[in-house]
Amino acid sequence: MHILNKSIRFPSVEEADEQGLLAIGGDLRLDRLLLAYKSGIFPWFEEGQPILWWSPDPRIVLFPEKLKVSKSMKQVLRNKDFVITVNKDFVGVIEACSKVKRTGQAGTWITDSMIQAYVKLHALGYAKSVEVWQEEELVGGLYGIDLNNGVFCGESMFTKVSNASKAAFITFVQNTNYSLIDCQVYTNHLESLGAEDISREAFLKYL
Repeated sequence: MHILNKSIRFPSVEEADEQGLLAIGGDLRLDRLLLAYKSGIFPWFEEGQPILWWSPDPRIVLFPEKLKVSKSMKQVLRNKDFVITVNKDFVGVIEACSKVKRTGQAGTWITDSMIQAYVKLHALGYAKSVEVWQEEELVGGLYGIDLNNGVFCGESMFTKVSNASKAAFITFVQNTNYSLIDCQVYTNHLESLGAEDISREAFLKYL
């Protein structure tokens, strides 16, 4: 296992273990974060842990043309139950994502230091948010990293009312020109929307 120091570098992603864990430590400096994403690596750790850097194989991705929208979600979108915006409240979205209780996790992985780092990435144009509003209340959304190469790396989403996060994801995918949405790790929710496995090698070619 590789232990990172102050040097802004990562080992080859081929050295990741079977779960995709590549390295431990380092920091969340912007140049390190951007190098990570451009190399197919992302940070994911819980409060109290050192920073863990991952590059899983296979990788869960969504090709926008394969997006699956159920009949019920099509109806929700037609009814215009939500107002959906982009980059209107990045801080509100990432803070809401940090408070979501997730199965199998003892605490949030979106720590204060993570929030600070990604807010800075947002200010530089690398991090984007999608907000879902209902009666002027933020009820759902997602955020992620735009690598400016046709790939969007989804980080997290939240919902306070039924279908809000799905509405954010579907609307975002349908109204952008990305060639690939990186979903990072498998969930039933993402699979239901059309996400699928590709090899790490194939994913890196998109980067």
